[in-house]
Amino acid sequence: MSDDRIEIRDLLLRGILGINPEEREKAQDILINLTLFADLRPAGRSDDIADTPNYRTITKRIIEHVERVGRYTVEALAADIAELCLADPRVERVQVRVEKPGALRFARSVGVEIQRRRGQPAA
Repeated sequence: MSDDRIEIRDLLLRGILGINPEEREKAQDILINLTLFADLRPAGRSDDIADTPNYRTITKRIIEHVERVGRYTVEALAADIAELCLADPRVERVQVRVEKPGALRFARSVGVEIQRRRGQPAA
């Protein structure tokens, strides 16, 4: 297992997320941070995007999913995102943090952080 990583920080999206009726009516801010663990040596040697996880492609899939799915819990959305990341066969492990800014009074945000490995169920 490699300790090499690709980090995607502060991906701010809008989507339906929550259990209360008002949370289901209109999209709200969702903040996502990802760490993709993969062996980056092949791309370091070849300088070829085909030898590394394509974070642009992974991010596009996440954006499409968040804007479309409308999950009730932050935990379920984090599990979805982990599964999308692990769909790239070069990603060995992923750390996903999903936050809802302003979800609690007096708190900047509320979030969950999960880690999943290839071959391990995301949920």
